[in-house]
Amino acid sequence: MKRRWNKRLVFLLIVLFALAVREVVLERGPFFLRPGLHMHAYVTNTADGTVSVIDLVKMARIATVPVGPSPSGVRVHPKKDEIWGVSSDSGYAWVLDARKNQVAGRIPVGPGAYALDFSRDGKRVLVAASGSGIVTEIDAMTRQILARGHAGRRPWIAKFTPDGKMVVVTNRDDATVSLLDPVTLATLAVVPVAPQPEQIAILPDGSKAFVSSGGSNAVSVIDLHTRALVANLMLGGSAASLIVKPDGGELYVPSPDVHGLVILNTWTNEVADYLLLGMSPTQGVLTADAQSLYIADSTAGRVMPINITNRQVAPPIPVGQGPRACAFTPVEESLLLVVNGDSNDLAVIRTRGTPSLITLIPVGQHPRDLAIKVF
Repeated sequence: MKRRWNKRLVFLLIVLFALAVREVVLERGPFFLRPGLHMHAYVTNTADGTVSVIDLVKMARIATVPVGPSPSGVRVHPKKDEIWGVSSDSGYAWVLDARKNQVAGRIPVGPGAYALDFSRDGKRVLVAASGSGIVTEIDAMTRQILARGHAGRRPWIAKFTPDGKMVVVTNRDDATVSLLDPVTLATLAVVPVAPQPEQIAILPDGSKAFVSSGGSNAVSVIDLHTRALVANLMLGGSAASLIVKPDGGELYVPSPDVHGLVILNTWTNEVADYLLLGMSPTQGVLTADAQSLYIADSTAGRVMPINITNRQVAPPIPVGQGPRACAFTPVEESLLLVVNGDSNDLAVIRTRGTPSLITLIPVGQHPRDLAIKVF
């Protein structure tokens, strides 16, 4: 006598099998890149002047590229298969060919450069050299210098406004911010701010710039339309980094001094909230939907997940020693990468479901910055 299968049972088994397959795919999202597509992470190593190239499908380091002493400010070109950065000690910007894992060019920018910024269309690059007081604008397609302009003493960072109509530069030794013409780099205005200005966060609509202070517990607010200081917001502790919400409504400021996260209302220019996190919260990254924020605690060796909507802190995720720079993989933000500056490795965290550490990948000595490229 033939066994007759219960149709409901068969249907249930099919559904359960489909859900199981879906869970595996979600768990291993980046492993299922279409053929010919690569996902690589690039980590600068300050001790030996190299960049470690990590294959995020194989979960292994596949190359170590010498780029120059004290590499910093690594960024992915938005339009080309290139990785850009600066060599702070040698005074040039370098370009790494992502397909060949070779340096394709070096552009002189002056000593003491720490970061660079791309225009929204990826055609121009800005670099401020703190050792010379010069801001350099580069054609990203030809790698030729378009303009040089003077900022104040020891310019720290130069950034384009989102509409590309202005350049904002922090002058650390002057306690000022220079506003420059984006084509000629001529000075449009100089705005006094809190001591030792460093990092810059610009609202998506280009209306305001928020500037951290290395010499006080303030964040300065600049109205970019009137080109004037609006306020110096006191945080209670120094700002380790500045993270803008995609809609521009809030600014998230990790502060090791207050062991937590200070939340600023960017519309009213006031401190709106505070969350206790741990020992030394420093850098972090926000999901594209602005629902979750992950903050690295450099002393405790862990990452703190935060639900931004209800202001709740989830259980910490242990990583390596001295975690700092963080970035999501572009494929559905399924992985969070964290550079561990003291244990010389890269932590890979699965963000789907309950966030957890997948693996630690060795990199070079004293890693600092991180960028991720899919090509």
